[in-house]
Amino acid sequence: MAVRFGVFAPMLGALMLAAGLVGCAKQPSELVVYSARNEQLIKPIFDRYSAETGQKIRFVTDDAGPLIERLNAEGANSQADILMTVDAGELWHAADLGLMQPVNSAVLNANIPESLRDPQGRWFGFSIRARTIVYSTERVKPEELSDYASLGGERWKGKLCLRTSKKVYNQSLVAMLIAEFGEPKTEEIVRGWVANLAAEPFSNDTLLMEAIAAGQCDVGLVNTYYFGRLLRDKPDLPIKLFWADQAGQGVHVNISGAGVTAHAPRGEQAKKFLEWLSQPEAQSFFAGQNLEYPASPGIEPDPIVKAWGDFKRSPMNVAQAGELQATAVKLMDRVGYR
Repeated sequence: MAVRFGVFAPMLGALMLAAGLVGCAKQPSELVVYSARNEQLIKPIFDRYSAETGQKIRFVTDDAGPLIERLNAEGANSQADILMTVDAGELWHAADLGLMQPVNSAVLNANIPESLRDPQGRWFGFSIRARTIVYSTERVKPEELSDYASLGGERWKGKLCLRTSKKVYNQSLVAMLIAEFGEPKTEEIVRGWVANLAAEPFSNDTLLMEAIAAGQCDVGLVNTYYFGRLLRDKPDLPIKLFWADQAGQGVHVNISGAGVTAHAPRGEQAKKFLEWLSQPEAQSFFAGQNLEYPASPGIEPDPIVKAWGDFKRSPMNVAQAGELQATAVKLMDRVGYR
């Protein structure tokens, strides 16, 4: 028996190794999404897609920074198929690190405007978040407002509220101002903002708007969906949106978007999901979950959002929010914007 075992042991080992390799090579059928979008906003989207197609989706939620670090650390062993974030700069950063792959899709190229997607097709915007001016209806007349730069003027001395510069939304806004005006002019604008602050920068947009309503300041900058959420709960607050820079480039916009990861085990299935997100029904649902604007032209926004009226938005490609974000952070630090 000992001799027979010795003869067949190598063959048995080879068979076991082959079986193990087959087991390792077989990938689970479910898509894996790393998402910086909150679970309560994204899970209904995944559930709807699964119900329509039978495709199961497993997701991990965290801030974009840790998710990008995780993707980078996992490398070729990553099981993630899709990275989803709430800022174009974050998607740009992931792509710049080589963590995203180009997607060649006539569907996505037709449904998502060029300004809302990566020039190399590595990520796509699926909803638009506008960052514009909010003001007190009790102390400010809309004709006193104009563009982002004007908030650094003498009229708003001690009357401006801002969210912290640590938040990526403001970093992207300043990056886009650099793309539009250049660094020296943008530094002058942001320095004026800092000089006009009525209070230390707030940790979030909701606290900022509540400060305006309470009389602590008169004007500020917010993402429109925060305004929608707050007014949905407190409709009598004396604040209103003003569409910035309508005589110039238009309102600064950012995106919530996604792309296929560089080592996606299920790249084709991931591509199909992104294409589904760009379709009219999914667009309305995806944007409506967070009171954002659909990225695909011609799709009606949620009635709450539509009531704010039409506006001219900046035509610049949102990829510049990533390309110039490091420069923007240094600029804000230089002028004391904390």
